[in-house]
Amino acid sequence: MLEYRTQGFNGYAVKYSPFFDSRIAVASSQHFGLVGNGRLYVLGLTPKGIIAEKWFDTQDSLFDLAWSETHENQVLVAAGDGSVKLFDIGIDEFPVQSWKEHLREVFAVHWNLVSKNTFCSSSWDGTIRVWNPTRPTSLITLPIHSCTYSASFSPHSPSLLSSVSSDSHFRLFDLRTPASASNHLALTIPIHSAQAPTQISSTQPSGPAGQFPPNEALTHDWNKYRSSIVATAGVDRLIRTFDIRAPGQGPLVILPGHDYAVRRVSWSPHLSDTLLSASYDMTCRIWTDGSAKAEPPHAGSKGFGGEQGRELGRMGRHTEFVCGVDWCLFGSEGWVASTGWDERLCVWDVREFMGP
Repeated sequence: MLEYRTQGFNGYAVKYSPFFDSRIAVASSQHFGLVGNGRLYVLGLTPKGIIAEKWFDTQDSLFDLAWSETHENQVLVAAGDGSVKLFDIGIDEFPVQSWKEHLREVFAVHWNLVSKNTFCSSSWDGTIRVWNPTRPTSLITLPIHSCTYSASFSPHSPSLLSSVSSDSHFRLFDLRTPASASNHLALTIPIHSAQAPTQISSTQPSGPAGQFPPNEALTHDWNKYRSSIVATAGVDRLIRTFDIRAPGQGPLVILPGHDYAVRRVSWSPHLSDTLLSASYDMTCRIWTDGSAKAEPPHAGSKGFGGEQGRELGRMGRHTEFVCGVDWCLFGSEGWVASTGWDERLCVWDVREFMGP
């Protein structure tokens, strides 16, 4: 395991470069993101360990980041002052572009992996915005009416955009549809409710963004191989997978195990049934949803449609909340990076922590 100390700054998100297997970026904040500055680290993996190639300081906390899919040296960050900034490693100190339309903290940014000239951001102000990096203003604003912690484009379609929010709903937007009254909203799934989801014909307001119910959804991710499968997780400590083609059947798999809220989930870019999670219980855990092969029933795991999910292993080297994890896209499957409030970046191989 390799480690790097983000001294004085608590890690919130980590991402491998899509261009280089030896470059990692970390978004971090002073004082746990409550007050103070932020710092974007660009780190290199070398034979002598992890070194800082570059860092950029910001006047407010940083909560998320995304590498540009078109420029190998550019990184987006989500800031606590409501701004989205684009930094270039080759340019000192200042961002090459900055956008500020959100009214509250920006908590997620994600670059479109298919149509690589757009990215999205989501905020505590209850909106998602779609941007082009060459335009000074946003292209589309999607109202959520609830604090939105996670938003991302589908890796299979340039027009599908999804989110999870504090009202415990997964929302799917299809940007090909007319805006109309529904603002491109195609489907909503109540993550913690047993009732069937509804097809959307008009915007359905949610509760105020300031409320923090115990079933608040904090993170989600699209499966990289199965285009209709998503995973969600949040404050209730459970990871759920859904098939957006048949949302009425409820979760495909429910994965219990974490002791506190799940802050991040990420499907493997190498294996269709494997995902990674980061939690406030100071662990990262590796899971299978049981879809790759027939799994025997496992105590505590609930499956639908014949699938059984289970925990494969866990990494417990962090000593504070773990907020960010990401898989390396290159080489043999298994290498990941994690960061958290203990001011540490850890680079490790999940296979070293998997049980029999």
